[in-house]
Amino acid sequence: MAVNALAYTGLAVGVIGTPGPANMILLATGARYGLRRALPFVAGVALGKQFVIWPVGLGLMSLMVRYPAVFDAMRWASAAYILWLAWTIAGTRLSTTEAGGDVPGFAQGLIVHPLNPKAWALMVAGFTNYVEPGTSALVATATLAAITFGVQAISHPIWCAGGAQLARLVQGTRYERALMILLALLTVASVLLVLAKG
Repeated sequence: MAVNALAYTGLAVGVIGTPGPANMILLATGARYGLRRALPFVAGVALGKQFVIWPVGLGLMSLMVRYPAVFDAMRWASAAYILWLAWTIAGTRLSTTEAGGDVPGFAQGLIVHPLNPKAWALMVAGFTNYVEPGTSALVATATLAAITFGVQAISHPIWCAGGAQLARLVQGTRYERALMILLALLTVASVLLVLAKG
């Protein structure tokens, strides 16, 4: 009765560190506002995944098996929200040095992962593949929650800082609009990929 923490860490690094809806949003936020101004949002995004991990670990998995249609509906609704975010990203213009503008804050960051199909897919995979049967739900959930948060604490600021660096390269150039459209398209592609796998 245990959690295969090392193997799950590998999965978490692979899933959290690669392009997906949350990372594209972090990249776009960093590009628009810079890492320093976006840090509350980044913290909210990282903490928000806990709202996925704990319910899944403490019983939602059994409900998913019993009522799959409800969770399919949630998955599609989540995808619709992420696609709406992609639409707003496409229309965004870069201004990391501009003092004004409504920077998304901690509260906005909290809802990114609960509405992210990739986050749910990671946690379902984590609990079904890396937790041995009979392991305490509390121990398993706390272990996966700690590992996931640790990986996010490193990965999410990197994605946001990468966006800020991209902005410095293209802000005010003819490539600015193309970058934001590309980020939006990558967000859409990542959502479609997750839905196709589901």
